Amino acid sequence: MSRWDLFCRVVDNYGDIGVCWRLARQLASEHHLPVRLWVDDLASFARLCPAVDPLAPVQVVESVEVCRWTDPFPAVDPHAESAAVVIEAFACELPATYIAALARSTPRPVWINLEYLSAEEWVEGCHLGRSPQPDSGLVKTFFFPGFTTRTGGLLKERDLLERRARFNDRAEEAFRSRLGVPLRADGRITVSLFCYENPRLRHWLDVWRESATPIQVFVSPGWGQAEVGRWLGEPFLEGTCVQRGQVSLHALPFLPQSEYDPLLWSCDLNFVRGEDSFVRAQWAERPFVWQAYPQADAAHVVKLQAFLDRYLASDGAKEQPEALETLRVVWRDWNGLEPAPRPGATWGELVHSHRELAKRGKEWAARLDQAGDLANNLVRFVGEQGGLFPQPRQGG
Repeated sequence: MSRWDLFCRVVDNYGDIGVCWRLARQLASEHHLPVRLWVDDLASFARLCPAVDPLAPVQVVESVEVCRWTDPFPAVDPHAESAAVVIEAFACELPATYIAALARSTPRPVWINLEYLSAEEWVEGCHLGRSPQPDSGLVKTFFFPGFTTRTGGLLKERDLLERRARFNDRAEEAFRSRLGVPLRADGRITVSLFCYENPRLRHWLDVWRESATPIQVFVSPGWGQAEVGRWLGEPFLEGTCVQRGQVSLHALPFLPQSEYDPLLWSCDLNFVRGEDSFVRAQWAERPFVWQAYPQADAAHVVKLQAFLDRYLASDGAKEQPEALETLRVVWRDWNGLEPAPRPGATWGELVHSHRELAKRGKEWAARLDQAGDLANNLVRFVGEQGGLFPQPRQGG
């Protein structure tokens, strides 16, 4: 069976490789395809997947062949090694020598540019757009993840929703015990925090300290833990638990990708960032607050608003306008667009409506599922380009 080559450059430490690893693993495990994943930063990859050896030039992990992407690029003949599909993730630019080898292949491989996720309306018109490449005879197809049936959909393993449904109180207790954090207490709101640099974090830490409802915050490694330490005025290292007023803060270890979903499932509210954790938060069916990746030209503001318009205006929104408007206020504040006019009251309203918002999350996940998952849609598209592969199984 012909090979799929997937290329990934690690830009913001974990987001790009997080998406690419999920896709590679799903293609291999669910569609039984031979996948070769080229990555330029194996050290970051190893944090998401501890089975990865950051020093190995070639290795097999969970049935995926993982190759170090070096410069200069190693001599590889895609045709000789049966690469019939090439995925260029997030416009990472394939090596020139590799493109030259593609141009010599017969038949020509399917070349896909997997784009970043956006809820903007123009995405539907550009999905599956074709771009002939000069002087090579190759054609690149733009494949856009998205939130509607006119896009490529979102990554979702075939058993994800089933695993989410099986995550009961006993499973949550076992997960928290593995993390070494307190078990859930009645009347306490639990929050996960994963963020880029964000000057609004200190503001919300002040709000949480004075909250009428006790709050437990699980802080992921990175800038968030460092900023909490600055707010506390003392080191906030992995394993630390600190109480300030109504908020208890827990410094989590770095979780491998397989453990991140249970973290989202075990919390009442999730602060997420970028693309990978953003998508997982939606499948978690919990209220969440997204921090878009900040861009100098403010393009992230347009992406943020486009998603909010879809999420808050979809089916069922009229039944809970106050709760959804509160969520909009928090999102805009968290992304530095417009400070919440009454932050303490806004937080109280969000806490009060979190169960109502969880129902909204369940409705939204069911709507997303109608678009099919990204891996399944990719395999179907490739199969339509001359029958290179069997059609994907239904129900995925």
